[in-house]
Order: sequence, then C-alpha cells, then structure tokens
Amino acid sequence: ISEQQRLISMLQAELSTRQESTPGRSDPTFSNDLIKGSSEIVVRLLETIRKVASTDATVLIRGESGTGKELLAQTVHLNSPRCDGPMIAVHCGALSASLLESELFGHVKGAFTGATSDRKGRFELAHGGTLFLDEIGDISMETQIKLLRVLQERRFEPVGGTTPIEVDVRLVTATHQDLEKLIRQGKFREDLFYRLNVISVTSPALRERDDDVIELAEHFLRLAAKRTGKAVVHLDDEVIQALRLYRWPGNVRELENVIERAVVLADGPSIGLA
Repeated sequence: ISEQQRLISMLQAELSTRQESTPGRSDPTFSNDLIKGSSEIVVRLLETIRKVASTDATVLIRGESGTGKELLAQTVHLNSPRCDGPMIAVHCGALSASLLESELFGHVKGAFTGATSDRKGRFELAHGGTLFLDEIGDISMETQIKLLRVLQERRFEPVGGTTPIEVDVRLVTATHQDLEKLIRQGKFREDLFYRLNVISVTSPALRERDDDVIELAEHFLRLAAKRTGKAVVHLDDEVIQALRLYRWPGNVRELENVIERAVVLADGPSIGLA
C-alpha cells in the first residue's frame, strides 16, 4: 500500500508540474504528446518549437544520438500548416552517395543498371509537406551541391532525367556532428550550412535533463508492459535512485532499452535493482 501511495503522489506531482509549465496549456492547439518531460530545459525547447512550427522556416536540429531528434522533427510537422501533408524521413547516414541521390531525387527508367522503371524521390513524395533529413552531416559533397540547388531553386531533375520537377517542401534536418568543424575540414559546404541553419534547436542530452529521467522511465515502463503483456507496474526505490545517478551516454534511447529489458526479465509486478 505504501508503494502504491508513493507512486500516486509522484504521478500527481508530475501532472501538476505539466499543467503549470508545459507549453500548450495556454495554447490548446499545440500538440507536444511526442516529447515527454517537464524539466525547465524541455519546457524552453517546446516553447521554441511552438514558435517555429507555425512558420515555413528551415530547421536544423542538433544533439547527441538517442536524444529524440526525429520526434522533435515530427512535432514541428504536426504543429505546422503542413500537418495534413506528408512527412517523409530519410536517414542519410545509412545510404551511399549514389543511393542517397536516387532516394532524394528519384530516377528515370534506364538511368543506371537495375533502374527498370521510373521512381519518385523523397522530395517529390514530400510535396506539400515536410522532408526530414537525419544525419545531414554524413552526405557527400556531390549530394550537398545538388541539395543546395534544390533549396535555392525549389526544383530538381531526377537521376538520368532532363525534365525539372518543382516541389513545395519544408526541410527539417538533424545531425549529431559539429557542422562548423566539418566546414573547417572541407567536408561540408558553408553555403549549404547557412541555408540549413535558419532556425537551430538543440535536443538536450538526458544527463542535462535528469529531472525527467523517472518520468521517462515510467512512460517506457507502461509501454513495455503493454507490449509484453506483463503486469509490471512500478520501479523499486533502489531502481529510481540508480536511474537518477547514471549518466546515460546513450540518452533516451538507452533508457528505453534498459527499461524494456528489465520488464522482459522481471518476475513480479515491480522492477528491482537486480
């Protein structure tokens, strides 16, 4: 009973904090359901996102891996005038230069070996909506040149094609790299950087928002319990203390994986330190 009373008190305090400080309370049209946390740094971040989302400005999201940069991009899209349009995501670091070019701009039949038919690129698929390019710092110099041209002219030619295609796309990019350092090393174009860095926001590391660790842990606990069908409902006090003291180098993604693993291995209704 005392454990349940402690959990109820914690959840009531969390709800009170959210209602008092989270952006969107005074603006019911702002949706921030994807971003969990009520720490001061998250409150300031969401307030910036609220202001930015209503515009059509290009957004660059910085932050370490695992901090939820794609969730921020989705929040921008969902609160923008383009919310009824598509949001297309491309993970640039997972593709070679040639594949990325075809992925972004599409290709025509016969453009290269294996191109048996015309294929629309992600820019064209995102027309009227938002295109999210994750790990923008990993793209090749050749692709950077073509991307810069699209941003300047709002049109492009598919790989192997000659007919320009005009697009109306809002661009949101993300990176964990130091783009200014890449510019000094000659690995990233300065003119493209200025095109992308119209609005810059930083997704904070979890160690910078340690007040949110338990709120996030309990959120992931509920999700993992639902997925696994297990009646795991709370965290022991020793676990809460351990979660708060850990520095989380893998950020929110690491916390989510830790909680899911603990739920899978748990034998009872609570997560113990073991």
